[in-house]
Amino acid sequence: MTRGKPASGVAQYSGDWLRTTNLNPDPTMHCFTLTTTDHIAHLVLNRPQEMNTMHATFWRELDAALNQVNSTGQARVLVISSTGKHFSAGMALEVFGTGGVQMDDTSPEGRSAMVDLILQLQGTFTRLESLRIPVIVAIQGGCIGGAVDMATACCLRYATADAFFCIQEINIGMVADVGTLQRLPKLIPEAVVKELAYTGRRLPAARALALGLVNEVFDTPEALLAGAMQAAREIASKPPVAIWGTKQAIHYTRDHSVDDALKHMGLLQSAIWSNQHVREAVTAMREKRAGSFSDLPALQQFGEPAA
Repeated sequence: MTRGKPASGVAQYSGDWLRTTNLNPDPTMHCFTLTTTDHIAHLVLNRPQEMNTMHATFWRELDAALNQVNSTGQARVLVISSTGKHFSAGMALEVFGTGGVQMDDTSPEGRSAMVDLILQLQGTFTRLESLRIPVIVAIQGGCIGGAVDMATACCLRYATADAFFCIQEINIGMVADVGTLQRLPKLIPEAVVKELAYTGRRLPAARALALGLVNEVFDTPEALLAGAMQAAREIASKPPVAIWGTKQAIHYTRDHSVDDALKHMGLLQSAIWSNQHVREAVTAMREKRAGSFSDLPALQQFGEPAA
């Protein structure tokens, strides 16, 4: 399904969001802007001239931004969007050149160091998956190479009609190594993954929608962001601990047997069950109003002084 203009409520919400957000971007960030309003965190890739490519600064800033969103407890959902023609062209090619990442393939010791480097990069995108809140990604234009790794670690993917996905690594002589080959087979048929990974072909938005890789396709970037924000608004209206539990259950089920997942669900539900939340949700529905629920608590790192 392709949508051009979003429903009236969505369009109005998008406009209100742009007018009322208290923009407070971190001046030390060069690759992103991060804002939070109405319990919705919005992380924007903001290097359109460089097609939002990923270099060392990108990885450091993404790590810091995700840590901030996860630790404060202020956001109930994270939306990631981009600027310019393409969502991201993936890893910056200079990373592999002189002065970039040193991939020493001349000795066993050098190759062993590659393992730690790759795991470090993987860990950044895995944080998207393990974040306490759902992550929505809005993709326009190209989602290439490392950007596919990033997108597959998110919970929901929305795209414009001109969007496409490309496992670019094979086209530059390497294996995709930061999550695409591990997560994509759990999202679309394995044979399709092999086709894309072996050939480096582009997967257009329409086919990605038919395969279930993306949730919905929109005609324009503006409609795309409005649709992503509407989904975020709906998620943010639910009890945060119930959303947290739902994400935990879905991810556990993906990697375990049905029997194990059912037992896990019993323990999880008993750990977070709240009669108060259920009463408030039911009452809010009857009274046709928004429910009132507590945020997730701020996280304190071990060894940090209490706030």
